[in-house]
Amino acid sequence: MEDYTIVEKYQQKKKNSTIAIRPYFNPNKENMGLEQYGLALHDGVWHQESLACLELNGVKRYVTGLNEFAPEVKVLPPDKKKKKIEEIRKVVSELEAELASNVVDPKDKEFWNKLTVMKPDNSKFWDKIEIRCGNDPVYLDPDVDPYDKIKLYAIKAGGFSIVAKSLKDAKAAQKEPKFYLDTVEETLSTRTEYTKVRNRAISKLTELYDSNVTKLMYVAKVCDSNSVQYTKTTPNDVLFENMDDYISGNGSEGNKKRAAKQFLEAANLDMEELKIRSLIKDGIFYRFIVTKAGGWMEPIDSGVRMGKRPNECLDFLKSAENEETLLSLLDKVEPYWNQ
Repeated sequence: MEDYTIVEKYQQKKKNSTIAIRPYFNPNKENMGLEQYGLALHDGVWHQESLACLELNGVKRYVTGLNEFAPEVKVLPPDKKKKKIEEIRKVVSELEAELASNVVDPKDKEFWNKLTVMKPDNSKFWDKIEIRCGNDPVYLDPDVDPYDKIKLYAIKAGGFSIVAKSLKDAKAAQKEPKFYLDTVEETLSTRTEYTKVRNRAISKLTELYDSNVTKLMYVAKVCDSNSVQYTKTTPNDVLFENMDDYISGNGSEGNKKRAAKQFLEAANLDMEELKIRSLIKDGIFYRFIVTKAGGWMEPIDSGVRMGKRPNECLDFLKSAENEETLLSLLDKVEPYWNQ
């Protein structure tokens, strides 16, 4: 009967909750073959972790997200700090009443001294707060279960190393976490972020294809690592297909979101900058621009120091006083573009 009650509670929590701890996996990163099946762990494997506890000079501080004396609260601007403290006290007061039947006014000057369970240093309580996660989502219902509310605040404060605060944080982490906190609105926004960028990039690609193929050629040169393959006689459909592949992450930039953003950034440049960027890339390939002693990039026949990086060369060539160098390089490179 007890087991049945546990199952019943889980099903109800799953039905009511829009918050869950889910396994995080990168389909592009090898993980013992599990990535092919959308799994982060082998079946039956669980990760269990207790709430993080930092100790300094014998004093323990639990990373709960419910401690107004925590360093991350202290460094907030005064107005935000005041609101955060009000939020923490309100939540702690509700939890104290629910868990210990101890009603304490959040505005009480002795608020923290009057708590019995939710004190920041109550090791007997905080040592028991833990999470256990596997391939199946762990649903949290903070409006019903006080322990779920505690776990939610702790996760958002970084209290569990194996659970990222969000899908966005999981993707950005240098060391990929095993799990992430999934709130419907935030996770959906993260998941659709690439789709939105890709749709804008495809719309821009179609616009250039329909109305300005010359600019599309220069955009392709700027985006594609093999810039010299594009000339003014390159078929329009080849330009479109190659840039469509690039936007999809099938080109020199494998990250789909970055690729779409880079295409949009290039497509929004003016023709002058696009042409000069293309000139520098192709000039380096054809060795009309070479790197000399000291790392300086120079036209091969003039000895003019343009810069040590392509961006510095761009600024140099955009300057009106260096027009002679610009025209000299164009005279050498443009014949290849006109083939």
